[in-house]
Amino acid sequence: MADFSAVTTMDEVRCTTRGGYSDIQEGAQVVVTDASGTTVALGRLAYGSWNRHTGCVFLFNVEGVPGGHKFYGVEVSHRGRLQYTAEQVAQPLALTIGG
Repeated sequence: MADFSAVTTMDEVRCTTRGGYSDIQEGAQVVVTDASGTTVALGRLAYGSWNRHTGCVFLFNVEGVPGGHKFYGVEVSHRGRLQYTAEQVAQPLALTIGG
């Protein structure tokens, strides 16, 4: 079962994070890099929506990501870059933290 101790529900729809997860919030930066670590596009997290099974969920969409790279890195806030293939980033990504 997921640990929701770092989540504050504002109502039945919206939620925020706190404590060690307080950087994961609406407006937090999403950085997309190429394989060498050069930033190629930027985005931001949308508001957090509450899901009783998974906790606080933040959607994001990064526009303007150039094609032609074999690998891309995705980093939310300061949480570390995760590497994905071009095929993977062409599909919706589901990133998790905590729990």
